[in-house]
Amino acid sequence: MPINITMPALSPTMTEGTLAKWLKAEGDSVESGDVIAEIETDKATMEVEAVDEGVIGKILVSEGTEGVSVNAVIAVLLEDGESADDIGDVSADAPKAPPKADSSSDDAPKAADASKGDAKPTPSSKSDDKDKGGRIFASPLAKRIAADKGIDLSNVKGSGPRGRIVKADVENAKAGSAPAAQASGVAQNAPLAGNVPDDAKVNVYGMAYTEIPNNNIKKITAKRLTEAKSEIPHFYLSVDCVLDNLLAARKELNDKANGEFKLSVNDFIVKASAMALKAYPAANVSWNDDAVHQYYSSDISVAVATPNGLITPIVKNAENKGLRAISDEVKALAGKARDGKLKPEEFQGGSFSISNLGMFGVKNFAAILNPPQSCILAVGAGEQVPRVVNGEVKIQTVMTVTLSTDHRSVDGAIGAEWLQYFKQYIENPVSMLV
Repeated sequence: MPINITMPALSPTMTEGTLAKWLKAEGDSVESGDVIAEIETDKATMEVEAVDEGVIGKILVSEGTEGVSVNAVIAVLLEDGESADDIGDVSADAPKAPPKADSSSDDAPKAADASKGDAKPTPSSKSDDKDKGGRIFASPLAKRIAADKGIDLSNVKGSGPRGRIVKADVENAKAGSAPAAQASGVAQNAPLAGNVPDDAKVNVYGMAYTEIPNNNIKKITAKRLTEAKSEIPHFYLSVDCVLDNLLAARKELNDKANGEFKLSVNDFIVKASAMALKAYPAANVSWNDDAVHQYYSSDISVAVATPNGLITPIVKNAENKGLRAISDEVKALAGKARDGKLKPEEFQGGSFSISNLGMFGVKNFAAILNPPQSCILAVGAGEQVPRVVNGEVKIQTVMTVTLSTDHRSVDGAIGAEWLQYFKQYIENPVSMLV
């Protein structure tokens, strides 16, 4: 009897996912343990392994399909002696893949309708064509150029596929009456970029653009950040930390490592954050309606930018790990994050987050909380500045950090106390080693 392959639950909270890619096709043989597909969850792309042996008889959910429910049938596996006739009527019970945008659609007129008629349709969008449907086949960019030059597209012969009018056709055509350009509702004085492709879309303001689809990770991240900023009472505290001792200690440790490892400033920040949480556990908490949860270990989430969006892999029990162990773990987790290979337990949870933009030259910023955590530390760049120390002006390397807190569970006093511990560890890094 054919075996149904269903959408797996890749984490305890997963209810649906995106079938990102099939690694097997219909008719391919499959052995137990073979990777057959890639599933995109809210935070990572994960591989799905076959449990049984057989031949892929039918694929029911195509690549790119979003919102596939857990346990929905995504394919059918045939065992020895079975054929496609044995499959019968199997329903995927899953949403269809999102329709692809039609690049030949009249984007400017549609957008004009959506903006309550502020922009009027161009003559090209309503003129009759010599072909069946009575419409002119022209790229959106060609329509915009025609509007700018006052060219009547009904008098232009297209050189594109099936007679479609493209950019070159309009540029070589002679300008017609000016009213055609005026009726477009598009800015007439905007210069055209020379590298704009013929199939580019154009909005009601005459701006050419391309669409970059939002993947599932970006959609979920956007949703959660919006909820966090809207529903959580953020409170911000900033402090300056002198880095000179830390930088000297880092250089000495890296020099003695002889290339075996290389510590970064961020490794010290992870360690200092964990030690500060251990020393002052009142900040190692999360808000819940029934009670505040205070954690026994410092599980530090480190924000990593990936091609698919932002993700926060976790260094667990960081207070008990050495700088080298933290460095190795952060590098490994960041690599897996960029490859979309993190396991759910490697990015779900955590008690405290760090977002470091100092390597980009950002001096200071305020980060949005990562629910259900109550704290996130925004780290800026270290800069050499003149400061007055004991009545004398000295040049010191100073780093500004800003702690964002959930004021329901970590109020200003708690946040300020935690920052004092953090500052002490950063400015006296030897104290983290004892």
